[in-house]
Amino acid sequence: MDDFNGKTVFITGASRGIGAATAREFAESGANVVLVARSSAAINELAADIGPTALAIACDISQYADVEAAMSAAVAKFDSLDVVINNAGVIEPISALATSDPVAWGQAIDINLKGVYYGMRAAMPIMQAAGRGTIITISSGAAHNALEGWSHYCASKAGAAMLTTSAHLEGAGAGLRVMGLSPGTVATKMQREIKASGINAVSLMEWEDHIPPSWVAKAMMWMCTADSDEFLGQEIALRDESIRARIGLTA
Repeated sequence: MDDFNGKTVFITGASRGIGAATAREFAESGANVVLVARSSAAINELAADIGPTALAIACDISQYADVEAAMSAAVAKFDSLDVVINNAGVIEPISALATSDPVAWGQAIDINLKGVYYGMRAAMPIMQAAGRGTIITISSGAAHNALEGWSHYCASKAGAAMLTTSAHLEGAGAGLRVMGLSPGTVATKMQREIKASGINAVSLMEWEDHIPPSWVAKAMMWMCTADSDEFLGQEIALRDESIRARIGLTA
């Protein structure tokens, strides 16, 4: 997909940060963007700013019925579903495992892991029927390395990484392109929450150490093109300088 004109891109967690930046990048390239988030006010404002090629849908991605309905609305509006970006995620509540709140821990799993599954589950039949489609999941170094206070986040991201591999295994034969993107640390609200916690080495990083959300958005646009096909079924690390150079991202 080297031409995004008229393509439909479904983005979860689109109200701010990576999601909002991604919506703007794709829209500027001619794509229709479906903005999904719990905060209807924020996505409505973003949709109004982008214009008629944007559709805002309030959706709780921890509820499958919400996700399925949102994708149906996207297809009804734009007549296709070409890209799904599973971006929505939470880092709170940061807590030691031994003192963590079981309910809050489970809610993070509902969003970070089950939300990714729901996105894939709703998208794959549509894309398989069309014989094409790209699914990208925002991953993290935390999927592969345990960090103090982040048991919920590490566990959910590890599970989401395996979902990416599973979706590739089952979808590639039907024309689906499935990949993960580990962006590194990004200058978003999540990093402010991490900083405030004072737990583990990530909280010690300074704001200028983080990459801008626009870099992540540009990386995902590149992942939708044939130039990234060698990474299908894999997780791309945006910390990799060779990947940054290939996409054209420089400090």
